[in-house]
Amino acid sequence: MSHAEDHPSTRRDFLYYATGGMGAVAAGAAVWPLVNQMNPSADVQAASTQRVDVSSLEPGSQLTVLFLGKPIFIRRRTAEEIEAGRAVDLGDLVDGNARNPNIDATASAADENRTLADFSGENTGEWLVMWGVCTHLGCVPLGDGAGDFGGWFCPCHGSHYDTAGRIRRGPAPENLPVPDASFVDETTILLG
Repeated sequence: MSHAEDHPSTRRDFLYYATGGMGAVAAGAAVWPLVNQMNPSADVQAASTQRVDVSSLEPGSQLTVLFLGKPIFIRRRTAEEIEAGRAVDLGDLVDGNARNPNIDATASAADENRTLADFSGENTGEWLVMWGVCTHLGCVPLGDGAGDFGGWFCPCHGSHYDTAGRIRRGPAPENLPVPDASFVDETTILLG
């Protein structure tokens, strides 16, 4: 009697597991290019931080820069814009979260939680830095007082943002997010 006759299922089990293993490797090899193409390109990864000179921005003006392939709005707000942003009742907001990674993740969407402190560390509310991508479908909102709340307006689907970039009306579910940002000197903001 041969060894194969003593253990009749051994060869079948081996073939079964070998076939399954080869199938898993083939599936992984087929899926990897699809997953890998979703990673950021090399030029985007190389630009993971960016310095922005804001010395030329006067109160009431805005600068748009491209960072990680998306627009960033940097606005130097006027006293009227700051006052309008701080006068908003937080209960009237669609999204009550600040969406600011520079502070606690659970911070409210109060105006002072959405703005950037200057180089001295004082947060006067003058500097507003946020991603310029509508949180509804990724369009780029119009700025410079556009919309019903004096901030930004996304004409594609009618989302209105106030002077602090908070969604006030329309289909957008969240406030315009604030990126990782800080002043490195009196006139330069570091993104990332």
